[in-house]
Amino acid sequence: MKITRRQLIQAGAGLATGAGLCNPLLAQPPLNMVTIPSSGQQVPGVGIGCRNYRGSLNSADMPVFRDTFATYHRLGGKVVDTSPNYGNSEEIIGRLMDELGIREDLWVATKVDREDRASGIARMERSFELLGGDSFELMQVHNLRGVEIQLETMAAWKEQGLFRYIGVTTSSDRQYEALADVMNHHTLDFIQLDYSLGNRNANDRLLPMALDKGVAVLVNLPFGRGRLFNAVGDRSLPDWAADIDATSWAQVFLKYVMSHPSGAIPIPGTTKPHHAEDNLSAARGRLPDANLRREMENFIDPLLG
Repeated sequence: MKITRRQLIQAGAGLATGAGLCNPLLAQPPLNMVTIPSSGQQVPGVGIGCRNYRGSLNSADMPVFRDTFATYHRLGGKVVDTSPNYGNSEEIIGRLMDELGIREDLWVATKVDREDRASGIARMERSFELLGGDSFELMQVHNLRGVEIQLETMAAWKEQGLFRYIGVTTSSDRQYEALADVMNHHTLDFIQLDYSLGNRNANDRLLPMALDKGVAVLVNLPFGRGRLFNAVGDRSLPDWAADIDATSWAQVFLKYVMSHPSGAIPIPGTTKPHHAEDNLSAARGRLPDANLRREMENFIDPLLG
């Protein structure tokens, strides 16, 4: 019988309750924090990606979205990443933060995805309307679109206090060369890219560059678009998972990303409360060292084919 991710999480919760650990904040070690090089600010090591927060504000999904955000916030999560090109994600995220009264507690990142200056300004102004607040922690050029023009505007707005950080994103190897060029010619606080145990191409050049230049890293697709879960199937966790305090495959995959020397922060797409709890648990406890990272790679590569 195949055991689902939900069943594994519930089983772990049952063990904790049986041991008298009913309060999750008391039962667990503190969250591992990541230091942002350009400021020294610290944030929790796992964020929440919001690509799939879309649809009607009156849909049956909204209570689930709300519970997911409430769970993530209650357990200490901060980093929230969205974009205006994720359907109406910004509208939904803005509504959830307002209803829960947690806008000021969260570290909010969004993006601009326009070619020309005027359209980029209009896009960012609309993000403020939908997400609320007087500033964003991070504004990013989405997939390098209009990158030169948008970075110029973003740098000016950063000087005015509208953004604490600026950066650029990609989720495709095809843009790696262009991203490296941007990193060499602009002062960035962040890059966002795709990286996972099963897709390590960003480590060839971009992640070492980020470490060398003091640029923080957000990681999209830390589960490799689901390929990692498909690869392990219903296999039990290896013995070495206990060495990094991992109790689920999701935690194994996230801890691999987090253990990169660049201090990468994974932002897995998360739309269910039990996934928010599971993912954030990856930010607690030990992380793999260099030797275990190699063992993890040797474990997964044959499964991916």
